[in-house]
Amino acid sequence: MDVAARAVETVTSYLRLVEERRLDDATRYLASGITLTFPGGRTFSNLADQVASSATRFRTVRKVHERFDAVEVDGSIIVYSLGTLEGEGLDGRRFSGVRYIDRFDVRDGLIVDQRVWNDLAEMKVIGGTTH
Repeated sequence: MDVAARAVETVTSYLRLVEERRLDDATRYLASGITLTFPGGRTFSNLADQVASSATRFRTVRKVHERFDAVEVDGSIIVYSLGTLEGEGLDGRRFSGVRYIDRFDVRDGLIVDQRVWNDLAEMKVIGGTTH
């Protein structure tokens, strides 16, 4: 297996464990000094804080992966995960088909940076307005 395929495997394993709320296991895929950046500029240095913050925004969320792209950049493998989100808002309404993209920087087999973009606010799943 080449280094790009291993990086994609790292990311998919990490995302599966987060979804299953096996946070201790998921954290093993994160490097010391991790930066997790989510919509609205919410930045976290650990997974537990990020998950706690998300619990104030929706009840459940699951990623429906459409594809993963990987490219080598300056000694890292950058993995993009593209797809849609489905779940339940704080008000109990179900949602699906909400676009997302995640960008992971993987070095030496560990995730050193995750950046997340999605349309949850635009779709009025969480606070926000359509422009």
